[in-house]
Amino acid sequence: MISIYNKEGIGDTLIVMLDTSESKEQNFEKQNDIVRIFKEETNQTVGYNFFNCSNLIDVRTGQVSLTEEQAKKINEAIISAGFSDVLETEQSPKFVIGEVKECVPHPDSDHLSITQTEVDNGEILQIVCGAPNIAQGQKVVVAKVGAMMPNGMAIWDGELRGEPSHGMICSAQELNVKNTSGEKGILVLPDSVTTGEIFQIN
Repeated sequence: MISIYNKEGIGDTLIVMLDTSESKEQNFEKQNDIVRIFKEETNQTVGYNFFNCSNLIDVRTGQVSLTEEQAKKINEAIISAGFSDVLETEQSPKFVIGEVKECVPHPDSDHLSITQTEVDNGEILQIVCGAPNIAQGQKVVVAKVGAMMPNGMAIWDGELRGEPSHGMICSAQELNVKNTSGEKGILVLPDSVTTGEIFQIN
């Protein structure tokens, strides 16, 4: 689940994305100040828009991590509007320092690599990466599923050339940070940083 709020840009609306989908396959239904967005073919809910959000909860501009109390109020509003979905809170960090434990060439690509990358709590994620400088043993920045990049791109589970990919190993440009090494590709961090720690972005 990815939640964003930008009162100056789009008004007093909380946007909640539950899954990726294309606009051509979407439909919507509105009750009160809540719009449910769903895939027309399957009726799967892929998101909600909560208009006049400040009447429900107080949030700041940017990506929103709902507290349990905020999620409770949002879910009460969903039920009151006649919808049946229940939104769950997700407090785990979305940008963390990762360690590339394994890096092998993609069997169906001459530029992609398949990595096994450790993130927080010892979790290992398979992430397909196209950077030319990716290598085993590196400390890197991982945008986990549910992250919102500075340019507004949402990170979801995906597949590249038939290989599952669960997150993204980031470049300095993608993170809007200065790359002091000048090397093209992903941002490689010093070996001294701690795997699993939160990486702060502006």
